[in-house]
Amino acid sequence: MWKEEDNKLKNTFEFRDFKEAFAFMTDVAFAVDELDHHPTWTNTYNKVSFELHTHDAGNIVTDKDRELARIVNEIFEKRK
Repeated sequence: MWKEEDNKLKNTFEFRDFKEAFAFMTDVAFAVDELDHHPTWTNTYNKVSFELHTHDAGNIVTDKDRELARIVNEIFEKRK
């Protein structure tokens, strides 16, 4: 579940293993590139964590971030 904290939308997704986490990141990367709105994200083994905020708007959460969060959720649901 996404939570807004420190002017960022944050969420962590967990997978069975590294390969599943990396495949998820690959799918998200294509969507991110289409949106031209790139997240701050990290991967540690089977977990992928996001922090979303819009640099051009002064590093606050905007509709762009909410849309990206929605898309990330959609990709995650398809991979379950």
